[in-house]
Order: sequence, then C-alpha cells, then structure tokens
Amino acid sequence: MRLSAPRPSLEFHRPTPGEELIHFEHLKKSFGPKRVFDDLELSVNAGETLVVIGGSGTGKSVLLKCLIGLLYPDAGRILFQGQDVTRFREEDFFAVRRLVAMVFQGAALFDSLTVGENVAYPLREHFPELSPEELSQRVAEKLALVNLPGTEGMMPADLSGGMRKRVGLARAIATNPEIILWDEPTTGLDPVTTQSINAMINSMKEKLGCTSIVVTHDMVSAFAVGDRIAMLANRRIVQAGTPEEMRRSTVPEVRAFLDARRAELEPREVAS
Repeated sequence: MRLSAPRPSLEFHRPTPGEELIHFEHLKKSFGPKRVFDDLELSVNAGETLVVIGGSGTGKSVLLKCLIGLLYPDAGRILFQGQDVTRFREEDFFAVRRLVAMVFQGAALFDSLTVGENVAYPLREHFPELSPEELSQRVAEKLALVNLPGTEGMMPADLSGGMRKRVGLARAIATNPEIILWDEPTTGLDPVTTQSINAMINSMKEKLGCTSIVVTHDMVSAFAVGDRIAMLANRRIVQAGTPEEMRRSTVPEVRAFLDARRAELEPREVAS
C-alpha cells in the first residue's frame, strides 16, 4: 500500500564500511489471509554479505522486493540510509535502483536481446548520456568482470545456466551499484556451477566493495559467502549472527532447519 507523503529529499552518500545501511523496522506484509511478515526486524551493514535463510514460502524474496519497491509492506518502515522507502512514490525509486541491483533467480534475461544488449539495458535507462562507445566499453568491462569476455553477440538461448547467471550479474553491476540483491542464486545448479556462483559473490565484494543480501535455502552457499546469516521463520527474523554463531545456535527454528539439511551439507563440505 502506498502512503501519501511529502516528496522525500533523495540524497544518498557513499556508505562507510560497517555503518548501518538498511533497516527493516516492524515490517508487516500479508497476501490476503496469508501473513508473510509480522513485526520483522533486520539490519544490513555496509560492506557485508548478509544471507537470509528460510524454507520455501517464508518470504525471503518478498523482503528483497519490498526494499526496491516491487512490493509495498502493509506496515512498518524500510530505512535506506535513513530514508523511509515505504513512503516513496514509484518515480522516487529511480534513485534507489541506481544504487541497488537485483540478480533474479532465473537470471530474467530478455531472450530476444543479445548478451551485450541485455547488459546495456539498465545503462540506457539510467545513463542516457553515455555515448555508444562508452556504452560498449562499460558492457565489455562488466562481462570481463564475470569472466565472460567477448560474449556480447551471443543469445541467451546459447548459454548454460551458469553463464546466464553471470550475464544476469553483469547486467546488475552495469550501473556500479552499492548493493547487490541475490534471489536464490544457486537454485537448480549443479555443485560445480554452484561453487563458481559462490566464488563470484565473494569476488564482487572483493572487487567492487559492495554490500550483498543473498536469499537462499542452500546452507552450503550460506556458509560459503555469508558474513552474517539471518533466519526467517514464523513471519519474523528469529536469529541473526555469524556463520559460527548460527552453527552453534540453540534457537529451535534454526536448529531444526540446520539439522534437516545436515545430510546434504556434510558430504558436500567434505568434497569441497
């Protein structure tokens, strides 16, 4: 639900590593009779990779979509550098979406566009002043960054699942975002490709210094990339902590979630 409010002053600064960048405050969200969030609280610090875990249907992806205005919460606030985005109009999110990029679960590439055209798409929207030469250079740089140099002329249908994920990431980072949102980045991928995606998430933090929020139910990935892990269950965050703190957790929902995945987790960890 969009709230009527004075137009906000959209002034964002480059965050200092460690400072609170995003705060989900008393968030509530329902779809008809189904309650998804009930007084949800969660903070994200600049420069960290925060992994949100939870079972299917718990609202992990909904959390990301509320942050960038694809969905609106029913109550509560989402503070982005101190500004409440739940009160933004659609046009106000333009500034936010230049700073926040989302890598969708299925890569969400335009099948009728080439790889280069897919990566260039957000640049044409957010930076119309770029010349064709500057556009081509930026596209080439981002494709090289995700280890896909020279693929501009390929079509999405010619790509493997892992390559499509990489093109989706190249498109996401084309605008040099401060924050990358990863929606189930390893779902449906084989173990080798999953490992490469995990390495890519870590690489983006090292190369770009960006903040990442990763939603997943894959605990191998969660422990491989997360500086902190937050567990979403029973319509709220039941615990957030370092990977080691989560491994030792005695919170019933966390313990049950980890124990249910122990059989799949341990053999893959040994193999790696």
